[in-house]
Amino acid sequence: MSANSISNCKKRVLPGSILALGVAMFLWSGVAWAKVTAITITSTTPLTGDYGTAGSYELIRGTADGEIDPSDSHNTIITDIDLAVKNPNGKVGYTATFAIAKPVDMSKASGVLFYETSNRGSGNPMGGWPYLTGGVYLLSGWQGDLPTNSVNRVTVPIAKNPDGSSIKGVALARMTDMTKGTTTQTLNIYTRNIPYDSSMDKTKATLRKKVWETRAGENGPIVEVPATDWEFADCSTVPFPGTADPRKLCVKGGYDPMYLYEMSYEVKDPYVLGVGMAAWRDVSSFFRYETADSKGTANPLSGRITHALAEGVSQAGWAIKTFVQLGFNQDENNRVVYDAVNTHIAGAVLPINVRFAVLSGGLSMYEPGSEAVQWWAKAQDIARGREKASLYDRCRASDTCPKVVETFGSAELYGRVLSFMLHDTSDEKDIPLRKNIRFYYFPGTSHGGGGGGFTHKPSTSSSYVLATNPNPETQTLQALQAAMVDWVVSGTEMPASKYPTISSGELVRNRAKAMGWPKIPDVPTPTCRAIGLLDYDYGSSFNYNDLSGVITNQPPEVKQVLTALVPRVDKSGNETAGVPSLLHKVPLGTYTGWNMYASTWFKDQVPGLVGGYIPFAKTKEERLVSGDSRPSLQELYGLHSGYMCKLRKAAAKMVKQRYLRQADADKLIAQADATPNLPLTGTTQEQKIANKCCK
Repeated sequence: MSANSISNCKKRVLPGSILALGVAMFLWSGVAWAKVTAITITSTTPLTGDYGTAGSYELIRGTADGEIDPSDSHNTIITDIDLAVKNPNGKVGYTATFAIAKPVDMSKASGVLFYETSNRGSGNPMGGWPYLTGGVYLLSGWQGDLPTNSVNRVTVPIAKNPDGSSIKGVALARMTDMTKGTTTQTLNIYTRNIPYDSSMDKTKATLRKKVWETRAGENGPIVEVPATDWEFADCSTVPFPGTADPRKLCVKGGYDPMYLYEMSYEVKDPYVLGVGMAAWRDVSSFFRYETADSKGTANPLSGRITHALAEGVSQAGWAIKTFVQLGFNQDENNRVVYDAVNTHIAGAVLPINVRFAVLSGGLSMYEPGSEAVQWWAKAQDIARGREKASLYDRCRASDTCPKVVETFGSAELYGRVLSFMLHDTSDEKDIPLRKNIRFYYFPGTSHGGGGGGFTHKPSTSSSYVLATNPNPETQTLQALQAAMVDWVVSGTEMPASKYPTISSGELVRNRAKAMGWPKIPDVPTPTCRAIGLLDYDYGSSFNYNDLSGVITNQPPEVKQVLTALVPRVDKSGNETAGVPSLLHKVPLGTYTGWNMYASTWFKDQVPGLVGGYIPFAKTKEERLVSGDSRPSLQELYGLHSGYMCKLRKAAAKMVKQRYLRQADADKLIAQADATPNLPLTGTTQEQKIANKCCK
């Protein structure tokens, strides 16, 4: 019922009904309905800095206690919510941390709430948002399996059987690259500790050693380690069999770094991690809409928020996709939580709604994340035989969908199978964009982009075959986020979406020839570097489209591998689609979203997050001697002045298109001018090339 329907009601209220109406009005106001039952402010700290017309800012930290009704339709999507330990009134409780950066004088606030989604407990409320005068910045804990000393976390209940006994299931640990002779490892999946206790039942555990495997699901020889040669124990100070420990694995004689150690074992007492999604929803909704908690503690933002936007980077972006897909952008009063969301470099959907989930967010071998629908428009998953669906389905049914801005780069296509957000699983056609969705592809970038700079000299790492990729994303991302605010608040249209598609010929097979890859001496080609989408069999209790339920097969069988598509490149080896950075538009070399491990157990395989850099030859003579088909710096720009002319023209165009802010353009141009990679003066031919660049 709306406020107008109450005020316009013609029915006469009898005196005996006035109290009842008052109670109803109180409930409708949101105070008694607020699922955040109490907020506790633990500190208020002045913030230093120039905040423009908004004046002084302060940082408020605290906790929010809340509860959700397990039978409410807004919450029943949560796996194991019916088995969660409940409080005396039958509700499921949680406690979430929060941090707010806001103007001290809230009359100077812009009305826009910016939510920064915490990544594995890290982050601050101003996070990745560009500075926006008068904005209010919020961050809250939503991940319930983090260590208790994490700054941003939520406390969620565990699930128990109806008789109070422990729920048990299966977990998978995968460990590599231990120092030779190490006896004890905390059970983990690629350094992410598994947050559940083993049942200590060795009859329900199997430890295997792998000589090699590929990301196409292929395995080399597998050696099963006898149960007599390992224990759930800590042997770091006590000889084998050590001191019993439900979260550690001791191997007799120590670990051998030649192998990957993979253990399937029984665990108990799962967290109901989906409650974290509800806590995230409720905390954001409380600070956006409510006046006070149920105990009368005032909302410090009360009455000042008109719009709300959320951003999530990497794993936090996965979480936002899950948040929207599972319907959490609708609060329990059926209000919209966020008007728009930016999912940045978010290569999959987060398996937070899975029993015994381990929220690594790495999408490494056997990790769930790509099983759910990856696309925002309804599409048929032909290859995996799934029903037609989209990430938008639930919010469309309730009319609570946020506008969506997806920003992503080359590493997400090579190492996070994100190309399946762009095309159907048959690799035959593009998935169209909905009218409220915008895609921006950052070509030639590592996960999150590089450190920038305009030096031709590569920075190398002993860990990877190719040099470190400096190609940045930050300036482009911040320009688009500023445009996103205008889109939501003022209705100003965003810059046009730019990303590779099959229909444009920019999204092709991952073969050097199909991509147009140039001849580069002593450098591996990109052929087959993109990780395919592995179609796993997690068992019949798993809901694949929603990435929810219970995994019973660990490790899962790989039923098939779907080939990822990648962008085409030009004669310099650089990708042509999307919104390039200023460095990429006026390149000093080839910037890739792929690289290769130079050592470790994964030698010669593609790291999921790391791109590479292959500098151009400086002169035509140099490249001809080496056999490099790419143009040299000399042939491209002639002199430093030619490079700067091209850079200034490119920057002006990006600013006009709103892919770069003028202040950032000025800084980048000054940085490039102070770092010459070509002579200031030269031959007649070099001067001629430079003059041509400046026309």
